[in-house]
Amino acid sequence: MSGTGIVVLVIVLVVTGVAAWWLRTRDGALRAPAPARNEQEDAVTPQTVLAGLGVRPSDADLTVVQFSTAFCGPCRTTRARLQQLQTGRPGLAYHHVDAESHLDEVRALDVRRTPTLFYLDRSGALIGRSSGAPRPEELTALVDAHTAVSR
Repeated sequence: MSGTGIVVLVIVLVVTGVAAWWLRTRDGALRAPAPARNEQEDAVTPQTVLAGLGVRPSDADLTVVQFSTAFCGPCRTTRARLQQLQTGRPGLAYHHVDAESHLDEVRALDVRRTPTLFYLDRSGALIGRSSGAPRPEELTALVDAHTAVSR
């Protein structure tokens, strides 16, 4: 192998390693919502799209909306985790949306992978969103920070 080939191989390995690290740090991590744009320019907000799906954040302290697909393994795990958390936290509402059946909403909310979760407080404000399976400890911490645990 020539010197040039070795240099190219090392560069490819470094770039691949950095890309894998970056994707792993973002996978399932809660991100703050993007700053709101001028409402007159963009009448379609995440809240209006979610309201069209029947999501009523005023009914609970924290509402979690999960977009998933039938073939997604992490979606089933996330759904089971949220349902488990919901049993012990009366202030948590969980709403499941089949992404394949709601493609217009998926496009409007820029859902690019499943599971994607949206977190809304009682006032309907978007607290954050996550793409990919959320880390169990982070999901539990977020839910606990916004709801009361029943004893």
